[in-house]
Amino acid sequence: MARPLSEEKRSAILCAATELVATIGISAATSQIAKRAGVADGTLFTYFPTKDDLLNQLYLSIKSGLAEAIMTDYPSWAEVFERTRHCWDRLVNWGVEHPAQHKAMRQLSVSDRISQNTRDAINVAFRDINVMIRDNLSGGATDDQSAAFIGALIIAMMDVTLDCIAAYPEKIDLYRESGFQVFWNGVKP
Repeated sequence: MARPLSEEKRSAILCAATELVATIGISAATSQIAKRAGVADGTLFTYFPTKDDLLNQLYLSIKSGLAEAIMTDYPSWAEVFERTRHCWDRLVNWGVEHPAQHKAMRQLSVSDRISQNTRDAINVAFRDINVMIRDNLSGGATDDQSAAFIGALIIAMMDVTLDCIAAYPEKIDLYRESGFQVFWNGVKP
């Protein structure tokens, strides 16, 4: 009978992969990831049969965590400004609290090694967020702005904001507010 897989080892592998993808990129070797995780190379492949499987699972894990962070305590009853502000603040806070995950997400999001199945699973994880964006748009924003476009804008603005915060951490409040104002002024009803 096969031994049950350890969630602790799986998490260690994903954590090591996050750190290395954030610093080296998707070219990080599986042997480097296994070493950083404190497991044998063969053990890594017990949990993730291929490097592509590891990268896809890592991307799904990071994006699912981000979706959860955004939707926790989401004020669905609030006006569009407050709902959008909630999402913005959660995005920026997540990026500040998880800089390696944010950097790894940026690397993985442009990788052709991320499968369509993984991207589809992420769309499911972000379904509530996409509904929220569509609801916000129906509140008066221009009709030609799709949820995907608005989602891409907010992620791009988050990236710029987080880069500025990383360079000048003492100005976190200024950059969080300025980033939101630029985003909001571009999409507000």
